[in-house]
Amino acid sequence: MSSSRSRLPLLLHGILLCSSFAPLPVISSRRQSLRSVRSAGPLVRSWDKREDMAGDGEYLLGIKRLRRLYCNVGIGFHIQVLPNGKVTGVHNENRYSLLELSPVERGVLTLFGVRSGLFIAMSDKGKLYGSGNFNDECKFKENLLANNYNAYESAAYPGMYIGLSKTGKTKRGNRVTPTMTMTHFLPRI
Repeated sequence: MSSSRSRLPLLLHGILLCSSFAPLPVISSRRQSLRSVRSAGPLVRSWDKREDMAGDGEYLLGIKRLRRLYCNVGIGFHIQVLPNGKVTGVHNENRYSLLELSPVERGVLTLFGVRSGLFIAMSDKGKLYGSGNFNDECKFKENLLANNYNAYESAAYPGMYIGLSKTGKTKRGNRVTPTMTMTHFLPRI
């Protein structure tokens, strides 16, 4: 018992010594909003660096994601881009179904076939094809749906969506709507 009493002052002295070097938290009676803290200047830092850099989600611009787009129609298909430029659906994952999703604007991205080296593009008739050059037909708006799937609408031709039939063939973009399950894609790692 006496040994624990002799350690107590030493412990308290150590706590006091260590806490004298640590900054004390500032307690304020008024609440500050996150925007007023951000506008206070460069001295106020956030723990999350993405939060400092982005006010409205701008940190997502430029981040490339490697994903496979899965459509749960028929037996379930992954969209793939073949080297000859054909875009189809395949049940089992393969090297041509790996896509690089690259944002180019807010909510707009490109779908690039990693193995084939071709962008997924949609013509003015709504036909999907693989393009070797980046152009406006390669841009798609990514719409998050209520069921946590995504629908990809052509940025060049609004109202046209990427879709797969129950046999894995691509559907024309002007023949499908985002309410159809054939346009619902799940980005998988």
